[in-house]
Amino acid sequence: MALDNESARLLERLAASGMKPFHQIQPVEARDVMASLRPDIVGPPMLRVEEVQLSGVRLRVLTPGTSVRGAILYLHGGGWVVGNLDDFDPFARQLAHQTGCTVVLVDYRLAPEFPFPAALDDIEQAARWVTDRRTELAGAPNGPLIVAGDSAGGNLAAVFAQRAAQCGELQWALQVLIYPVTQADLDGPAYHDPHRQLLLSREDMRWFWDHYVPDVSQRTQVAASPLAAKDLRGLPPAVVVTAEYDVLREEGEAYAERLRQAGIAVSARCFEGQMHGFVTMPLLAASGLALDWVAEQIKPYLRDA
Repeated sequence: MALDNESARLLERLAASGMKPFHQIQPVEARDVMASLRPDIVGPPMLRVEEVQLSGVRLRVLTPGTSVRGAILYLHGGGWVVGNLDDFDPFARQLAHQTGCTVVLVDYRLAPEFPFPAALDDIEQAARWVTDRRTELAGAPNGPLIVAGDSAGGNLAAVFAQRAAQCGELQWALQVLIYPVTQADLDGPAYHDPHRQLLLSREDMRWFWDHYVPDVSQRTQVAASPLAAKDLRGLPPAVVVTAEYDVLREEGEAYAERLRQAGIAVSARCFEGQMHGFVTMPLLAASGLALDWVAEQIKPYLRDA
């Protein structure tokens, strides 16, 4: 189907504003652009919002009510270069509200100042903090823990889920991957499709990879490209979201299929007419539809409130 009308109008407004694509600006300026796209809404009120400072990494803990059904470690998108807690706070509040889960947003270090694998190190530190406080955050000593992320955050979530399984850390009940980056090959047909060069283009992805993993030889490592893993057995079940007009669509679908082939339960959906980034843009109607669907897929894994 055609690109969603709301998305098309948004792109027209951004173009009229003179906003340059990421690959034509510097990282600091790109972070300002990301902040300018931040929705002008607060999101549902939380029972408690706590800022936590670990060694070099900051967390924001969003608790929706007195009785929670689990905890979600959320890793934001932004090509490993842009994005922060405030950019994703409205979406995280919606996720907490609709699932009844505590959501822990991770302000992991960004490239190019902190290239691969700094973000992964931060996420593992955050995950240890969450598991150490499982009873408090997830509502019970065996409360479900979920790792989730969008785009580059989906990449980090997939890599973390693999590492946790390899280490025998089986407490992670589910991985939620929203249009994840799963490989570094930019020469496939999807990346050359002119209809998909929208908020995220092939040249943008090249720019992001150049900042995150400047050593090209490292990009095929499983820690950077989770699709390269030879064995995906033993991973937690997965929820995978893709978008029709996204250069990342096929690699997200390929990862979902690899998980299925490994015997992992997968719930996957491609949202027709949508572009990269739509899920975390609450002003788009499709964002609400996607979040409703994701919340429904998560609920079977949660504890009774």
